[in-house]
Amino acid sequence: MIDLRSDTVTRPTDAMRQAMARAEVGDDVYGEDPTVLALEERVADLLGHEAALFCPTGSMANVLAVRAVVKPGEEVLCEASAHIVRAELGAHGAYSGITSRTWIHPRGQVDLPTVRSILAPDMGPFFVRTAAISVENTHNFAGGTVLPLADLRDLRELATGAGVAVHMDGARLWNAHVATGTALSEYGAIADVMAVCLSKGLGAPVGSLVVGSADVIAEARVWRKRMGGGMRQVGILAAAGLHALEHHVERLAEDHEHARLLAEACGVDPAGVDTNIVAVPRGDAAEVVARAREAGVLVSAVGPAVVRLVTHLGVGRADVERAAGVLAAL
Repeated sequence: MIDLRSDTVTRPTDAMRQAMARAEVGDDVYGEDPTVLALEERVADLLGHEAALFCPTGSMANVLAVRAVVKPGEEVLCEASAHIVRAELGAHGAYSGITSRTWIHPRGQVDLPTVRSILAPDMGPFFVRTAAISVENTHNFAGGTVLPLADLRDLRELATGAGVAVHMDGARLWNAHVATGTALSEYGAIADVMAVCLSKGLGAPVGSLVVGSADVIAEARVWRKRMGGGMRQVGILAAAGLHALEHHVERLAEDHEHARLLAEACGVDPAGVDTNIVAVPRGDAAEVVARAREAGVLVSAVGPAVVRLVTHLGVGRADVERAAGVLAAL
């Protein structure tokens, strides 16, 4: 089977497994795992922030990051198909007691006029207070689109003027970085808090990080424990993340090239494919998924009318070319 369902299906490379086996470890709940500390310092430095916190999942990292800037009873604004409101099972409301409002953009982009019109940082005691604006870069359900840096900077200026925070869901920020050449620290300068993932395009078996100020991360560490996320000798996993950052970032360009090849095979304009995700409009999405499986290619349906293909380090050029033939025939 050629698995194009998600870039989360990757498995550790042999070199990554060796790095994990050699990892120096300690008790991370006591703050004594040297490999975890090295990973947290590395990621914080790359993004231009003071500190970072290693978490087992991206959803936990997002919950911790958002709750750091949005109090119970306050709201976060985001695009309507953002992961934090569509695919985290209501965790932000369930754990943090916050609400959300959204704007709609077909490519998941920042709609600054709409954001400005719904922003409500201080409308008195009868309205929910907007405490933060969240952006997702790249945007998963919009087909891996990259948010332009100029738009993000305009949003940052708006948020600063209104006295609200910016949260960035950067699960695939590495893809945006490689696709545009934008420094990770430039993206980091947009956000007060961030979440980045190691287990998607970078190919680590598990792990995400919350990134922010030292005070934010100290509080997030308490809440991580409170949510059951305190881990012990987790340097074995952090070592995979360090290896991925060293060896798997620049190769994301191959995934982007492969995604454009698949897009062309499926009748989607490759110019609209920014990174490693291809969204194919099909009214019979479930049927296409089933027929592709019969032909040896795994893809996913994102709702009833969109088929999603995701390239990653687990599928090479020959795999992609064979999958393209199968999908073109369908």
